[in-house]
Amino acid sequence: MGFDPASPEVLEITANDKWIAIHPIVLSMVAALGSKVAPENIHCQPLEAKSRHYLVRMGLFRTLGIPSDISIVEHEPAGRFIPVTRVRTSDELTRFMTEMIPLLHLEPGQARTIGYIISELARNVIEHAEAEQGALLCAQYYKKSNSIRIGIADTGVGIKATINRAHPAETDLDAIRLALWPGITGATAREGGTEQNAGAGLFFIKSIASVNRDFFVIYSGRGLYKLLKKPASSRPHLKADPFDDRHSKEGELPFWQGTAVGADITLDQTAEFSSLLDAIGNTYRAAVRERVKARYKRPRFI
Repeated sequence: MGFDPASPEVLEITANDKWIAIHPIVLSMVAALGSKVAPENIHCQPLEAKSRHYLVRMGLFRTLGIPSDISIVEHEPAGRFIPVTRVRTSDELTRFMTEMIPLLHLEPGQARTIGYIISELARNVIEHAEAEQGALLCAQYYKKSNSIRIGIADTGVGIKATINRAHPAETDLDAIRLALWPGITGATAREGGTEQNAGAGLFFIKSIASVNRDFFVIYSGRGLYKLLKKPASSRPHLKADPFDDRHSKEGELPFWQGTAVGADITLDQTAEFSSLLDAIGNTYRAAVRERVKARYKRPRFI
């Protein structure tokens, strides 16, 4: 993948002539870029690869508002994939999550837990990113590996701007590090966040990827953090500081105006995966209860 932000008023899409293998994060990023560009200024090179139908299947051209001469046979997406979807409101997020749950192929409690995490990532965009175009999300289930891949991107103010509302972060990488640290949120300087915003969505999805030795990447501003697979023999151990995990990072990439997150989640029922989901589920159920209590709490006058 290459990304050049030199001409933000124009979007040019190119791909390899022989093959197209695109993670949902890339689709979400292209869609997010296109959401700020007039359709007449979006240009896609003629696509020759046999896998070019994937871009149509995932709704990229429809989202960009541009025509395509690629013909495909439409299949029912339920339980298989969610095409590129724009989420700007809580109602739109609820509809996305309703489609997301069948992709997880898990028992209801575990599916809800992963749903909570993904919904929190999108909710962060709605509530804090100041992204006029909202969040662009898509996901796909892979039966052979029993895993899902998900991407979410926005063109809002970015992690550094939101984290700096409550915590000092000099660089985009500093901000990403804090955003992945549990209990750190730009909504408050209070350690552990608040009952309504625990600042743990990114930490949880990174933790799931770490336990399962899966792909996880986050890109904002000029900073990028990518989780690297641990040796198969190593015991799962969650670390608060993401820089203590095996990872790679870059701090001088082309500037991404906003935030993009991509993750794979293997759904095999290992003991580590199940126990982690149970722990996360308990945390989120407590957070949801506190959210509901806060919503209906009334001032008392004496």
